[in-house]
Amino acid sequence: MQNKSWIGKTLALAILPMALGSAWAQTAPQMTPEEMEQAKQIYFERCAGCHGVLRKGATGKNLEPHWSKTLDDGTKMEGGTLKLGTDRLEKIIAYGTEGGMVNYDDILTPEEINLMARYVQNEPPIPPEFSLQDMKDSWNLIVPVADRPTKQMNKVNLSNVFAITLRDAGKLALVDGDTHKIWKILESGYAVHISRMSASGRYVYTTGRDGLTTIIDLWPEEPMTVATVRFGSDMRSVDVSKFKGYEDKYLVGGTYWPPQYSIVDGLTLEPIKVVSTRGQTVDGVYHPEPRVASIVANPAKPEWVVNVKETGMILLVDYSDLENLKTTTINSAKFLHDGGWDASGRYFLVAANASNKVAAVDTKTGKLAALVDTAKIPHPGRGANFVHPQYGPVWSTGHLGDDVVSLISTPSEDAKFSKYKANNWKVVQELKMPGAGNLFVKTHPKSKHFWADAPMNPEREIAESVYVFDMNDLTKDPVQLNVAKDSGLPESKAIRRAVQPEYNKAGDEVWISLWGGKADQSAIVIYDDKTLKVKQVITDPEVITPTGKFNVYNTMHDVY
Repeated sequence: MQNKSWIGKTLALAILPMALGSAWAQTAPQMTPEEMEQAKQIYFERCAGCHGVLRKGATGKNLEPHWSKTLDDGTKMEGGTLKLGTDRLEKIIAYGTEGGMVNYDDILTPEEINLMARYVQNEPPIPPEFSLQDMKDSWNLIVPVADRPTKQMNKVNLSNVFAITLRDAGKLALVDGDTHKIWKILESGYAVHISRMSASGRYVYTTGRDGLTTIIDLWPEEPMTVATVRFGSDMRSVDVSKFKGYEDKYLVGGTYWPPQYSIVDGLTLEPIKVVSTRGQTVDGVYHPEPRVASIVANPAKPEWVVNVKETGMILLVDYSDLENLKTTTINSAKFLHDGGWDASGRYFLVAANASNKVAAVDTKTGKLAALVDTAKIPHPGRGANFVHPQYGPVWSTGHLGDDVVSLISTPSEDAKFSKYKANNWKVVQELKMPGAGNLFVKTHPKSKHFWADAPMNPEREIAESVYVFDMNDLTKDPVQLNVAKDSGLPESKAIRRAVQPEYNKAGDEVWISLWGGKADQSAIVIYDDKTLKVKQVITDPEVITPTGKFNVYNTMHDVY
């Protein structure tokens, strides 16, 4: 693909807010009912996650036909897709921007790009709500608990199994981390966003962009789906209850649409309770679509940390009494996205990516510990923890919109780290990346390396590579590993994006997804963490558009 960075810079200007004297009179391009249905599906699959179902924007820009707002100084700002027009929108969709939007000219056809340029100039259709009764109607208990094995019936080392999303295939691959062999591929629903593990390590829970959640039992001779339920029409995160006495009793799931979180039985997925997240933002403005982003379970209390994207509210949901649900609401910043625990397990850090901040919650006191300014559009995944040779314990995040990785000093009750206290909740160092577009960073307690990807960068070579920093000398440039070339696969017209480094349980291997197009062969490339040499390439024809990978042990124990 041609070099597009200059195009991205130019087109990024086209979607900045525009100060205008009055609204304009353009009318939306007409579309047939068939075109509308096709565009709705593409928007759901490719666009809604960043721009929102109602197109009010979050990680991505507002895509309403017309919007206006008044700034603190009284200036009225107006913008919208109608003002941009079809030709301009086609270029933005085709070539992307350096703010983190990828180019779609190797994903969508020219006809589909034109279709989407016209679609976003029309008013967004509003999907139906999804009630507790709707959840109950969707619930499917395939294997009751009493009919499941009472002990592990296979000889697989379950703690080193990888759950790998096969995004566009609507499947999940379970891969034996010891043998590098595919154990089983199961139907999972479209575009699984996350796999969570039960507190026991027996079950894998998946959820994704069609709102479907599944439980996969790892104890039978071959893993099998034992229950499913639909939480809504789009969702991103689930987690089980982990506090002592409540292990796996409940599971909470948060939806992008409708904006709510729901609680179900942790072993059967039988629906129990639905709670709406609609309400006021941290700015005091009502929002109709506050989507639930990341969710984590606090192992030290019977509570979940639920992050509400558009409002900037962090909810601590106490599940000890569901009939009299208690929730602590913490104001942070917009728009909350993903995050992870610090090394102590006391603080949860989450990206407020539209505010260019990271919010830190003290789950011991139930209060906001800090709002840390970062570079543009932080996107940590779960982040990465390590002890910096100069600044002590740090948690790190990459950025969709800037070419750095931010290292944030975190508190520790260990006396040997007390000398770093003055640095706590500050960005103590920025590691230079070759460009913006990072999604995930990762390291391991047994490793000297720090890995970062850049799959959302518009440059082929950058997007197809990962970058490895030496934690013993963070002044050195990172080592570039071109995952696409290392895979041994033939070149493709579409960019094969190298995404989400994930360690095995031992911390001596790093697995990278090489995410190609639907029609192209994708791969999982496994590197030796010490030598940075390729150990294995998994290129089975069924490995279609692999993205997220979750090692059972590391996910259970928050090792990152």
